Amino acid sequence: MAETRLLAEETTTAGWRWEVSRDPREAHALLCACDAHQAAASGTPAPRRRPETTEARVRSGSVRLLRHGTRAAGMFTLTWDRPFTAAEGVYPHADRPIHLSRLAVAPEWLADGSLVGLRCVRHAIEEAARAGADVLRSEANPDLRETRSLLDILGFRQYGPTLGDEGGSRRVHLQKTLRTAASGPDREG
Repeated sequence: MAETRLLAEETTTAGWRWEVSRDPREAHALLCACDAHQAAASGTPAPRRRPETTEARVRSGSVRLLRHGTRAAGMFTLTWDRPFTAAEGVYPHADRPIHLSRLAVAPEWLADGSLVGLRCVRHAIEEAARAGADVLRSEANPDLRETRSLLDILGFRQYGPTLGDEGGSRRVHLQKTLRTAASGPDREG
């Protein structure tokens, strides 16, 4: 069944559409469901998410939602405001950094090995480039191996060490240099 779903997902865009999220409860539910699924699969703690933060991100128009039919399949937040803390000097200089956070895929799509996560990250890269960002920055849990592998394949590079907290959560800071009209041929992409 997973192979059939992957084939159908890859060969058609029928039923798939991107939108700016308008419902903070829907976005928060998708985020928490994905976190719970990933925590169970990886044996790591799920991050604590605040509904107020999700509501603020939705209100600001920063949350992009991928629908399949009427159901939310995936989402991410793209914002100029840094949504996570990174030590000064972790990242190399950038003139217009934009930030990817809250990447989430509905558990039923994760369980079937679909390409929803890939679609989300590719769309974030495209939107960031269209917005004029020179780099796309993110924070990720290195224990989510498939997510980390996807980000590596799409050109994200780790800056700084792997960090952890007393609750057992780990994170890494990642950046992808974007090709824009001002980019030279020798820029990382």
